[in-house]
Amino acid sequence: MKKYGSILWITILIVIIWFMTNNNTNKIFIDLTKSYPYSMGFVKFAILSIMGEFLATRIIYKEWRMIKGVIPKMIIWGILGVCIVLMFNLYTNGVIGAINDGLLPSFNNSKFAIAIYISTIMNLTFGPVFMAAHRITDTIIDNIFNSTKIKPTQALSKIDWNGFLSFVILKTIPLFWIPAHTITFLMPSEYKVVFAASLSIVLGLILSFARMRN
Repeated sequence: MKKYGSILWITILIVIIWFMTNNNTNKIFIDLTKSYPYSMGFVKFAILSIMGEFLATRIIYKEWRMIKGVIPKMIIWGILGVCIVLMFNLYTNGVIGAINDGLLPSFNNSKFAIAIYISTIMNLTFGPVFMAAHRITDTIIDNIFNSTKIKPTQALSKIDWNGFLSFVILKTIPLFWIPAHTITFLMPSEYKVVFAASLSIVLGLILSFARMRN
């Protein structure tokens, strides 16, 4: 892992990018995403987000290390990916419905305004809950694989909530996630999926870096 980590990580990333952008396989990717949104959401976030965690480990420890509990963590990421697929749809239709009902100014049905609405509302409501849930499950998995079985309620006390609030919530949401997802919701649907999937690498990197830097 230490010797070939960089080659393996970069190779996996290149293969994923090639599959999503190649003329022959791009249509397969898009068709699968449309036909099986939940399954594809699970796979994309399970793979790409755990790659972000491996990268964060590499940055912090200056070497590639195997992540303890990698399979359970990938499963959790996959479940969260399914939730994200649903939330993207709910928030998009919710914002459009609110505009149509006159609850939000339309700015002449500006696509940019709609994208900002969706990104801002989603990241200020679902975003913190999503990232807190990941932090709790990650803490439980880490303790299990360190032979320390704890209850979910005990996991809450082991988390640095001050750091989580000051870094993950107050910095990454306004400075990265709202702008990044604004771009996401400006894209055509086929490219929106590709861009959102690529962001999950950054998501895994940010969350694991925030957790491990202490």
